[in-house]
Amino acid sequence: MSDPPGAEMVTVGRIAGLHGVRGWVKVYSYTEPRENILTYSPWYLRREGRWQAHALAGGRRQGKGVTAHLEGFDERDAAAALMGVEIAVRRDQLPATAANEYYWSDLIGLEVVDASGAALGRVDHLLETGANDVLVVREGELERLIPYVPQVVVRRVDLAAGRIEVDWDPAWDSDASPEPGP
Repeated sequence: MSDPPGAEMVTVGRIAGLHGVRGWVKVYSYTEPRENILTYSPWYLRREGRWQAHALAGGRRQGKGVTAHLEGFDERDAAAALMGVEIAVRRDQLPATAANEYYWSDLIGLEVVDASGAALGRVDHLLETGANDVLVVREGELERLIPYVPQVVVRRVDLAAGRIEVDWDPAWDSDASPEPGP
């Protein structure tokens, strides 16, 4: 199987290493908790420029990581061809979100504006910091790190309009700060 027609793909991890000699791989999972990636099958792997479906034959939490075995990859050398490959699932495989909850993939690419409507850039990606997630917003060469704190910093997310309204003053950006004097 390959690219499912009309399916929106959501990247949920990547193959990060090999585990043993029987085709098992180490997985860097973007899901929370990490082992949730094992609840999806098939996985779609980005190979040769397209998504290819692969059934998950097994998997488990291994220390702080996850290991998995995909059908058809029963030897270490075969699994080695998967190194660095992205893992995705179809959007319709994911659980529905509650009101005012979003997957990170929903936010990437959205325009970010301040309370007056002035454009601050677009969400390039997000960071997990432990205290709260952070929107990495790019506008040309400028990169803003805006805490994703609903109702405090993030005032409104409008997926239909493709924008996020934040309570953020561009003067708070470290790049926008004046240089210290002599």
